[in-house]
Amino acid sequence: MTAPVRRQARGRARMASILDATEQLVAEVGYDEMSTNAVASRAGISPGSLYQFFGGKADLLAGLVDRYTQDFQRFWDEQLTDDVADLPLEVVVDRLIDAVVAFKGERPAFWALLHGSATSDTLAAASARLDEQLTGRLADLYARRAPHLDATRRRLVAQVSVATVKALMGVVMDPARREGAGEATAELKRVLVGYLGPALAPPSSPTTPPSH
Repeated sequence: MTAPVRRQARGRARMASILDATEQLVAEVGYDEMSTNAVASRAGISPGSLYQFFGGKADLLAGLVDRYTQDFQRFWDEQLTDDVADLPLEVVVDRLIDAVVAFKGERPAFWALLHGSATSDTLAAASARLDEQLTGRLADLYARRAPHLDATRRRLVAQVSVATVKALMGVVMDPARREGAGEATAELKRVLVGYLGPALAPPSSPTTPPSH
Protein backbone atom coordinates (compact mmCIF):
# COMPACT_ATOMS: atom_id res chain seq x y z
CA MET A 1 0.00 0.00 0.00
CA THR A 2 1.49 3.34 -1.05
CA ALA A 3 1.85 6.26 1.36
CA PRO A 4 -0.99 8.34 -0.20
CA VAL A 5 -3.33 5.35 -0.02
CA ARG A 6 -2.38 4.75 3.63
CA ARG A 7 -3.03 8.42 4.43
CA GLN A 8 -6.41 8.23 2.75
CA ALA A 9 -7.30 5.09 4.70
CA ARG A 10 -6.22 6.70 7.97
CA GLY A 11 -8.20 9.80 7.09
CA ARG A 12 -11.37 7.77 6.44
CA ALA A 13 -10.88 5.88 9.70
CA ARG A 14 -10.39 9.13 11.60
CA MET A 15 -13.53 10.66 10.07
CA ALA A 16 -15.49 7.54 10.97
CA SER A 17 -14.30 7.69 14.59
CA ILE A 18 -15.25 11.37 14.79
CA LEU A 19 -18.73 10.62 13.48
CA ASP A 20 -19.01 7.72 15.94
CA ALA A 21 -18.25 10.14 18.76
CA THR A 22 -20.73 12.65 17.35
CA GLU A 23 -23.46 10.03 17.24
CA GLN A 24 -22.80 8.96 20.83
CA LEU A 25 -22.94 12.52 22.13
CA VAL A 26 -26.07 13.43 20.17
CA ALA A 27 -27.76 10.39 21.70
CA GLU A 28 -26.57 11.32 25.19
CA VAL A 29 -26.99 15.10 25.36
CA GLY A 30 -28.66 16.15 22.10
CA TYR A 31 -27.27 18.06 19.14
CA ASP A 32 -27.79 21.51 20.65
CA GLU A 33 -25.79 20.66 23.78
CA MET A 34 -23.05 18.81 21.92
CA SER A 35 -19.78 20.70 21.38
CA THR A 36 -16.92 20.07 18.99
CA ASN A 37 -14.53 19.95 21.97
CA ALA A 38 -16.60 17.17 23.51
CA VAL A 39 -16.62 15.29 20.21
CA ALA A 40 -12.85 15.62 19.90
CA SER A 41 -12.38 14.40 23.47
CA ARG A 42 -14.68 11.43 22.91
CA ALA A 43 -12.82 10.56 19.69
CA GLY A 44 -9.45 10.80 21.46
CA ILE A 45 -8.10 13.63 19.32
CA SER A 46 -7.41 17.34 19.72
CA PRO A 47 -9.95 19.96 18.58
CA GLY A 48 -7.43 21.05 15.97
CA SER A 49 -7.33 17.55 14.52
CA LEU A 50 -11.13 17.48 14.35
CA TYR A 51 -11.17 20.73 12.39
CA GLN A 52 -8.89 19.17 9.80
CA PHE A 53 -11.87 17.01 8.80
CA PHE A 54 -14.98 18.93 9.87
CA GLY A 55 -15.46 22.69 9.94
CA GLY A 56 -17.79 22.69 12.94
CA LYS A 57 -21.03 21.32 14.31
CA ALA A 58 -22.91 21.86 11.05
CA ASP A 59 -20.34 19.76 9.17
CA LEU A 60 -20.53 17.05 11.81
CA LEU A 61 -24.30 17.00 11.46
CA ALA A 62 -24.05 16.85 7.66
CA GLY A 63 -21.59 13.96 7.92
CA LEU A 64 -23.85 12.06 10.28
CA VAL A 65 -26.91 12.61 8.08
CA ASP A 66 -24.96 11.45 5.03
CA ARG A 67 -23.89 8.32 6.92
CA TYR A 68 -27.46 7.59 7.97
CA THR A 69 -28.74 8.16 4.45
CA GLN A 70 -26.29 5.65 3.00
CA ASP A 71 -27.01 3.16 5.80
CA PHE A 72 -30.74 3.59 5.25
CA GLN A 73 -30.45 2.89 1.53
CA ARG A 74 -28.30 -0.20 2.06
CA PHE A 75 -30.67 -1.43 4.74
CA TRP A 76 -33.70 -1.35 2.45
CA ASP A 77 -31.72 -2.87 -0.41
CA GLU A 78 -31.05 -5.83 1.88
CA GLN A 79 -34.60 -6.05 3.25
CA LEU A 80 -36.79 -5.52 0.18
CA THR A 81 -35.50 -8.38 -1.92
CA ASP A 82 -37.50 -9.97 -4.74
CA ASP A 83 -38.73 -12.86 -2.59
CA VAL A 84 -40.48 -10.54 -0.11
CA ALA A 85 -43.41 -10.07 -2.47
CA ASP A 86 -44.23 -13.78 -2.27
CA LEU A 87 -44.10 -14.19 1.51
CA PRO A 88 -47.21 -14.14 3.73
CA LEU A 89 -48.04 -10.62 4.89
CA GLU A 90 -47.57 -11.49 8.57
CA VAL A 91 -44.07 -12.82 7.83
CA VAL A 92 -43.13 -9.71 5.84
CA VAL A 93 -44.34 -7.32 8.55
CA ASP A 94 -42.69 -9.34 11.31
CA ARG A 95 -39.36 -9.46 9.47
CA LEU A 96 -39.30 -5.83 8.41
CA ILE A 97 -40.37 -4.33 11.72
CA ASP A 98 -37.85 -6.41 13.66
CA ALA A 99 -35.16 -5.26 11.23
CA VAL A 100 -36.22 -1.60 11.51
CA VAL A 101 -36.17 -1.72 15.31
CA ALA A 102 -32.70 -3.29 15.24
CA PHE A 103 -31.49 -0.71 12.68
CA LYS A 104 -32.59 2.22 14.81
CA GLY A 105 -31.33 0.60 18.01
CA GLU A 106 -27.85 0.24 16.53
CA ARG A 107 -27.79 3.93 15.57
CA PRO A 108 -28.58 5.76 18.83
CA ALA A 109 -28.92 9.23 17.33
CA PHE A 110 -30.90 8.26 14.21
CA TRP A 111 -34.35 8.65 15.71
CA ALA A 112 -33.49 11.75 17.76
CA LEU A 113 -32.01 13.54 14.76
CA LEU A 114 -34.33 12.61 11.93
CA HIS A 115 -37.64 12.21 13.76
CA GLY A 116 -37.20 14.12 17.00
CA SER A 117 -39.27 17.06 18.15
CA ALA A 118 -36.43 19.57 17.73
CA THR A 119 -35.81 18.83 14.07
CA SER A 120 -34.05 21.62 12.15
CA ASP A 121 -34.80 22.55 8.54
CA THR A 122 -31.76 20.54 7.42
CA LEU A 123 -32.84 17.47 9.36
CA ALA A 124 -36.46 17.87 8.30
CA ALA A 125 -35.37 17.90 4.65
CA ALA A 126 -33.22 14.80 5.16
CA SER A 127 -36.08 13.02 6.94
CA ALA A 128 -38.47 13.92 4.12
CA ARG A 129 -36.04 12.52 1.54
CA LEU A 130 -35.76 9.24 3.42
CA ASP A 131 -39.54 9.02 3.79
CA GLU A 132 -39.96 9.64 0.07
CA GLN A 133 -37.43 6.95 -0.82
CA LEU A 134 -39.10 4.44 1.48
CA THR A 135 -42.56 5.33 0.17
CA GLY A 136 -41.38 4.60 -3.37
CA ARG A 137 -39.82 1.29 -2.36
CA LEU A 138 -42.96 0.17 -0.54
CA ALA A 139 -45.15 1.24 -3.45
CA ASP A 140 -43.02 -0.98 -5.69
CA LEU A 141 -43.39 -3.86 -3.23
CA TYR A 142 -47.15 -3.37 -3.10
CA ALA A 143 -47.27 -3.34 -6.90
CA ARG A 144 -45.81 -6.86 -6.88
CA ARG A 145 -48.03 -8.07 -4.06
CA ALA A 146 -51.22 -6.37 -5.24
CA PRO A 147 -51.03 -5.72 -9.00
CA HIS A 148 -54.76 -4.95 -9.06
CA LEU A 149 -54.13 -1.65 -7.23
CA ASP A 150 -53.53 1.42 -9.37
CA ALA A 151 -50.41 3.54 -8.84
CA THR A 152 -52.23 6.26 -6.91
CA ARG A 153 -53.72 3.79 -4.47
CA ARG A 154 -50.42 1.94 -4.02
CA ARG A 155 -48.63 5.17 -3.22
CA LEU A 156 -51.28 6.18 -0.70
CA VAL A 157 -51.05 2.80 1.05
CA ALA A 158 -47.25 3.19 1.13
CA GLN A 159 -47.53 6.69 2.58
CA VAL A 160 -49.90 5.50 5.29
CA SER A 161 -47.55 2.60 6.07
CA VAL A 162 -44.59 4.93 6.52
CA ALA A 163 -46.60 7.40 8.61
CA THR A 164 -47.91 4.61 10.82
CA VAL A 165 -44.45 3.23 11.52
CA LYS A 166 -43.05 6.70 12.24
CA ALA A 167 -45.92 7.52 14.59
CA LEU A 168 -45.68 4.29 16.58
CA MET A 169 -41.91 3.83 16.41
CA GLY A 170 -41.62 6.65 18.92
CA VAL A 171 -43.51 4.44 21.37
CA VAL A 172 -41.33 1.43 20.55
CA MET A 173 -38.07 3.39 20.92
CA ASP A 174 -39.12 5.32 24.06
CA PRO A 175 -36.38 4.69 26.67
CA ALA A 176 -39.00 4.81 29.41
CA ARG A 177 -40.70 1.84 27.76
CA ARG A 178 -37.55 -0.24 27.34
CA GLU A 179 -38.87 -3.19 29.31
CA GLY A 180 -42.12 -3.11 27.36
CA ALA A 181 -40.57 -2.56 23.94
CA GLY A 182 -41.49 -6.07 22.84
CA GLU A 183 -45.16 -5.49 23.55
CA ALA A 184 -45.07 -2.15 21.73
CA THR A 185 -43.37 -3.76 18.74
CA ALA A 186 -45.98 -6.51 18.63
CA GLU A 187 -48.73 -3.89 18.73
CA LEU A 188 -47.16 -2.02 15.82
CA LYS A 189 -47.08 -5.26 13.81
CA ARG A 190 -50.74 -5.93 14.56
CA VAL A 191 -51.69 -2.43 13.42
CA LEU A 192 -49.82 -2.84 10.13
CA VAL A 193 -51.17 -6.30 9.38
CA GLY A 194 -54.69 -5.12 10.23
CA TYR A 195 -54.34 -2.22 7.80
CA LEU A 196 -52.38 -3.84 4.98
CA GLY A 197 -54.38 -7.06 4.86
CA PRO A 198 -57.57 -5.42 3.59
CA ALA A 199 -55.72 -2.66 1.73
CA LEU A 200 -53.74 -5.11 -0.43
CA ALA A 201 -56.40 -7.80 -0.73
CA PRO A 202 -57.74 -8.50 -4.23
CA PRO A 203 -61.26 -7.28 -4.90
CA SER A 204 -63.88 -9.79 -3.92
CA SER A 205 -65.84 -11.39 -6.72
CA PRO A 206 -69.35 -10.04 -7.10
CA THR A 207 -71.97 -12.31 -5.67
CA THR A 208 -74.15 -13.88 -8.35
CA PRO A 209 -77.81 -13.63 -7.36
CA PRO A 210 -79.51 -16.98 -7.13
CA SER A 211 -81.57 -17.99 -10.15
CA HIS A 212 -85.28 -18.61 -9.77
